[in-house]
Amino acid sequence: MGSVYNGEGGDCHRADVPCPLSVTMEMEDPVQQSYSLNTHTGVFTHTISTAIATATQSFYAHRYYSQLMVMEVSIERQAVTMEPVTVKLSSSFTPQSKDIDFQSSPDYRGGRRIQGQTTAAEVPGGPRPTVDLIWTVMPPSLILQPEQSHSRWGFLLALGNTNQSTEASFDEGLSLMASGDLRDSHQQAWKELWLDSTVELAGSETLSKAVIGCLFYLLSAFPPLHDVSGLFGGVSPGGLSNGGSGQDYWGHVFWDQDIWMYPAIALFYPRLARAVLEYRVRTVDGAKDNAQKQGYKGLKFPWESAVSGREVCPEDIYGQQEIHINGDVSLAFQHYLYLTRDLSLFTEGRGSEVIWGVADYWVSRVTWDQKDQSYHLLGVMPPDEYYYGINDSVYTNTVAKSSLQFAVELASLLQHPAPQEWQKVADHMKIPFDQKEKYHPEYDGYIKGDPVKQADAVMLGYPLGLAMSPEVRRNDLEAYEAVTDPDGPAMTWGIFAVGWLELGEAEKAQKLLEKSFDNIQGPFQVWSESSDGSGAVNFLTGMGGFLQAVLFGYTGFRIQPERLDFKPLLPNGLSELIIRGVSYLGNKMDWMLRKDEVCVILREQSTSPKNNHPELECGTGKPVTFPREAGHICQMDSTISCWPL
Repeated sequence: MGSVYNGEGGDCHRADVPCPLSVTMEMEDPVQQSYSLNTHTGVFTHTISTAIATATQSFYAHRYYSQLMVMEVSIERQAVTMEPVTVKLSSSFTPQSKDIDFQSSPDYRGGRRIQGQTTAAEVPGGPRPTVDLIWTVMPPSLILQPEQSHSRWGFLLALGNTNQSTEASFDEGLSLMASGDLRDSHQQAWKELWLDSTVELAGSETLSKAVIGCLFYLLSAFPPLHDVSGLFGGVSPGGLSNGGSGQDYWGHVFWDQDIWMYPAIALFYPRLARAVLEYRVRTVDGAKDNAQKQGYKGLKFPWESAVSGREVCPEDIYGQQEIHINGDVSLAFQHYLYLTRDLSLFTEGRGSEVIWGVADYWVSRVTWDQKDQSYHLLGVMPPDEYYYGINDSVYTNTVAKSSLQFAVELASLLQHPAPQEWQKVADHMKIPFDQKEKYHPEYDGYIKGDPVKQADAVMLGYPLGLAMSPEVRRNDLEAYEAVTDPDGPAMTWGIFAVGWLELGEAEKAQKLLEKSFDNIQGPFQVWSESSDGSGAVNFLTGMGGFLQAVLFGYTGFRIQPERLDFKPLLPNGLSELIIRGVSYLGNKMDWMLRKDEVCVILREQSTSPKNNHPELECGTGKPVTFPREAGHICQMDSTISCWPL
């Protein structure tokens, strides 16, 4: 349902889909109540205990069968008594929606059913999604009879966009429920998912819980690994559970997906990473329309995207000026190629259209200045949205330069003729730099000390990888740390942490990273966009920035064209970091980082001969081929290599 939107243009928002399982459980004279979220199994539980019985209500969105939601209730007698035990089910569900014109349909296999279409298409004359719901009938109460010591009930909801798919999902759910395999199949899918993305930290329970929560919520927004279908509608800052009209960015997809959330997913799951990129490919026609409306060539990806790729931001200024989104999208494709060498995405998968369309846009968008012999991007809004209509945003120009260079590189790989303008514009793109202060001003005319909203120029070093001296990197971090809004969006401090880790200052990095804890609301590790609890909830963008500090900061991972660099550094509070399931060139690797050692275990080797010896670059600066040759510092066997730090 994540790709079901209602409303035209700037009114487009994620459609409100009612949930028949929206039920609370009640008992008379409760003694104790508790709530728990098991991130290993993806099950949320509410438990009520009385003097004579315990009732447990469990919810889960099925991880394998992604069109199923399940509620289970169990009652267990705790005292010897002949009285019946009653659990009241209080439902807030109504078969209506302000966005979908639902009509009742005949029951299906004992289940209630409603079907409807959204009331307004995203673009005039465009499709209006159909939503079909089938659910098992729920009584107002459940009763444990006097002769019973315990009992269990299951309730099922199937959702889909066609009659056939919804009925097939409901049938599958009933079959699994009858065989007792419904929850087991869900939990097994989560188990398999965690095997490929486990992050373990020794030394800080708070940090460990935060990392687990971030991974759980981020993975929950992605489709199951076995069925990365064309229905995937991208990832919104508030995830799948938010995004109605006027709420949590209306469920739209921003640069947040490509820059903040994507890197952690791409490091573990190439198939899910490709799903993100395929979503962008499906929006190419809309991006082309956006560019034409602005008077430029190529593709202009929307600042806020739904299904069509046409701009759906309610305020025109962002779609017109926050053009760095183009470079952000290109960077995600670039990292995918370097991590996988999967050229099929760029050939039959049409990824090359994205990269070359972005390059054409930049060429048509720049302005040449004869005086300084440079190309400029005028009238833009940088990631720091406190400023607009400015010239030469250092982030925008740098990411544009990078995407032009990648377009040339990809053209060479695919033996496609590249227009000379791509390289020419890249070579002469103005990158603002203050020679006196030895730092990068956020834009042309920026006055050092002016307040900034969020991470912007500090992203030049990571993730953009702009070459600079340690002195300049330090100056950038110090200049902007002092003036960054403390109530700005949550992802910012993770980027500062990565920068200080690059410079070897682990304790300073940790202090800044821990600022993110203010954005985490207990007890279920739910992130708010701002530290005061305001803004988007559950804020996946902040989680993505936080994860990058752990996955790319502590490890020093940097994705290069021909290798994976690493330069680990742990702060004093951490004694060990284990990352299981890193995927590089089809190889699955587990990494163990300690204060004085890094070990890499090759768990699963690529079937491609050219990829089964991935080149890594260790923190000593010496390139190494994995598995390591005999005679090096530590050779345990053919699949384990260790380096002292």
